[in-house]
Order: sequence, then C-alpha cells, then structure tokens
Amino acid sequence: MGSTRLKYLLSIAAGAALPLAFAPFEQFWIAPLSYAALFYLWRDAAPRQAAALGFVFGCASFGFGTYWTFIAVRVFGGAPIALALFLMVGLTLVLAGFIALAGFAAARFFRARGAVAWLVTLPALFVLAEWLRGWLFTGFGWLAAGYTQTDTWLMGYAPLGGILAISLAVVVTAGGLLTLAFGTLRERAAAAAVVVAVWVGGFAAGTQSFTQPKERALDVALAQGNIAQEVKWEPEELPGMMLLYSELTKQSAGADLIVWPEAAIPTLVEYVEPYLEGIRKQSEEQGSTVLLGILRLPEGAKSLEEFQNIVVALTDEPQTYVKRHLVPFGEFFPVPDFIRGWMRYMNLPTGDAIPGAPDQPPFEVIGEKIAITICYEDVFGAEQLHSLPEATLLVNVSNDAWFGDSIAPHQHLQIARVRAAEAGRYLLRSTNTGVTAVIGPRGELVDTLPQFRTGVLKGTVRGYTGATPYARVGNWLVVSLTLVMLAGAHAAARAGARRSRDA
Repeated sequence: MGSTRLKYLLSIAAGAALPLAFAPFEQFWIAPLSYAALFYLWRDAAPRQAAALGFVFGCASFGFGTYWTFIAVRVFGGAPIALALFLMVGLTLVLAGFIALAGFAAARFFRARGAVAWLVTLPALFVLAEWLRGWLFTGFGWLAAGYTQTDTWLMGYAPLGGILAISLAVVVTAGGLLTLAFGTLRERAAAAAVVVAVWVGGFAAGTQSFTQPKERALDVALAQGNIAQEVKWEPEELPGMMLLYSELTKQSAGADLIVWPEAAIPTLVEYVEPYLEGIRKQSEEQGSTVLLGILRLPEGAKSLEEFQNIVVALTDEPQTYVKRHLVPFGEFFPVPDFIRGWMRYMNLPTGDAIPGAPDQPPFEVIGEKIAITICYEDVFGAEQLHSLPEATLLVNVSNDAWFGDSIAPHQHLQIARVRAAEAGRYLLRSTNTGVTAVIGPRGELVDTLPQFRTGVLKGTVRGYTGATPYARVGNWLVVSLTLVMLAGAHAAARAGARRSRDA
C-alpha cells in the first residue's frame, strides 16, 4: 500500500512541476525530467494502474497549467463559482484522460520497461495521445510537450514536423535519460547516441531555410489598446475606445500595415460603419492599411444572440475573415435548451458565435497575402495549412484580457512562436492587453510590447514565399512515424519472445 501511494504522489509531483517548463517560467529542462518520471512509474504497471498514474499526472499538470480557465469563466465571465469550477475541473479531467489513455495502451498492448519501451514505445504513444488531444472533442492542444522548447535547439524541428515533432523529441529525450539511468551498458550507449542525435538534429534543422524573404520590406504597427475586460463590453465605454484606436492609428503614421486586436471595437460592424469609413480614409491618407477586430451579424441572423467574430481589412473593397474555430462555453454553448433557459434566468451570456468557413482565403493587402487567425485559433497549426504556401505573412489578433495577469497570455505567445516557425513566416500578434509581438520566421521574438501598456509596437518585416515540409504534409509525417515506431516495437517484442521459446 505504501509503495502504491508513493507512486501516485511521485506522479502528482512530476505533473505539478511540468508547467514550470512553459512560459513564463521557461525552465525547459524540467519537461524531459517530468516525462521521464512518468515513464518510470509506468514500468511493469498493470493497465488500470498505468492509466490511473497517467491520469493523476495529467490532473496535476493541466490543473496547475490551465488554472486560468477559472479566471476567464468566473472573474471576467461572471459565472457562478460552482459553474466555473465545474468547467475548469471538467476540462482538466478530459485532458488528463488522454495521458491515461497512453498509459493504458502501453501496459495493455506493449512492454513498458526497458530501452525499447522508453525510447520508442512510450514516446510514440504519448505523441499519438497529444495528436488526438489536438482535435478530438473540438481539440485543445494547449501545453503540448513541444511548447517547452521554443528557445532550445529542438525548435528546429518545427518547420519539419510541427509541434508534434518537437514533442516527440522531448519525450524521446525523456526516455533516453531514463535508459541512461537504468539500462544496461549497451542500452546506455544506444540511449546516449539517440539523445545526442535528437538534439544535434534539431540544431541542424534550425540552420536550414525552407522559405525565402521577399525583396520589399514592410513597416508595421501593432496597436495595444489595453482596455480592461471589466469595462470592455460596457456600452458607455465604446466612444472612448473608438477615439483611442483612432489616436493609436495616428501614432502609426508611416506604417504600411496597422493591426488592431480582436474585437478592438466591441460592437457590431453594422453599428459603426461611418466610423470605420473614417478610419479607412485616415489610414489611406497616411499610406497605411488597417486590419481590425470587430463583430458582425451573420447572414440571416434571427436575433442579436447570434454573431460572428471577424477581422476586417479596410481596403477599397473591405475584406473579411470570420473566426472558424470557436471556444466551447466561451463563444458557443453546447447545452440543451433547458440549460440555456436557466443561463438566461441567471443573467449569464448565452449568445452563440457562428463560425466561418474552414478554407477562407488570405487577405490581399499591401502586396502581400495575409493569413488571419483570431485568438486561440493559433493553437491549431494544422488548420492553418490551407493558406500555405499562398500566404506570405501571418497575423493573429487576440484579447487575452480574459485571463488577467496570469500565465495564460505568456503561454499563448509561446504557442504563436511555434506557428511562425512551422510556416517559416513572420507572425504579427496584436492583443488587447498583451503580449503584443512581432515574431520572426524561426519563431524568434523580434520585439514585444509589455502587458497592460497602451501603445503601438512598430517593426519592419518581410513577406516570405515557399513552403516548409510541415506546410506540405502537416501532422501526418509525425503520426506516420509514431505508428512505424509502434509497429517496430511490436515486431521486436515478438522476435524476442520467439528467441526465448526457442532457447
């Protein structure tokens, strides 16, 4: 009993430490150690125990790593404490279930001890679980293992296989450390070679250029209005916000492209058309084009409870992008009518955003083709590949004020950095309260505007052409590789069993 309890305590401790590997703490070395501890606890575990150990690991890591969902739902969303806790805990349990699934599969269908398990089987199963987590039940790829490595050599794998390739490198490293600690002399030598190859391979990949810069440089300006979430949706605050963004646009004079954040003007576009025309003329006189976040009524809307979250390019013929990947319980409520009625009675928001088409074309602005994402859409790298290689520049607008002064905005910036590296293009990130940033085509931070500061971040960027390997094949390269790894491990296990019988 004591030994079993200790295993669960160790699993919880390893999971609780994992968020320290992500932004804003950025202790990247914790990630392979944390996963190595989990793999060690899975050795010789029965399927149910392996699942349980993975589950408590996941509850600890996601519980501490995504606690900010409570802030969004309770503090800024105004939901009752019980409902906010239910949603936060429910999300944590679902995410932890994917790690439990990997542990169960490892114990039920494979061997979870030894060099082959630690270097091949468990990393492959873990990454497959991450892949499933990224799209099943609408998907939530936050805190994928690879995001811990945005400032290490492993970031070089982003243009090759995306976030899953970096995650695979992390957990193979974890398995290598475990083998170095507990393997035979021969296994240790093999593990050392694998770990060195993984890290040197990441460094080598990071020196390659898969995309090419265009000749023309662009001056850009990213507006950060710093509107507190508590007042952002108050009608009496709207005139002041409109005046503020007009002034920030004046401060951006000389920029080719000016980007305002998500829902910078928090009302329907139909209500402020004269204002937007004034901004268009103002920016045109400055030699600029403005992209801005706002809302609109969908075509054929039956009530004001239906809306669309959009970005508009104020060109001669306005161009519109409609957010296509919506946040459950944030932008739409997948609940029965009787619960929706209760929510109205409790004066809770019940409006449903209407998603846009999945294959919307890039904007054609200032001689570039610009792919747009809104807020947490940039978590879904594979969903953005339809715009590549046509798009030459990436823009993400967000309102991370929902998360207050928590770790979430920093994690979100880290995610955006991987999207830029996957595509091999600059990514311009304009946010309401921060962190607004210019991100380079290797995922490097070119410049940032600190949180909770009103201002304009100016920079010079270039459009990029060409396609990275990830842009061409998406996640299928890594998914196929993990399946081959599992097939190889299974074949090796069967061959070993036959040799044992023959002996």
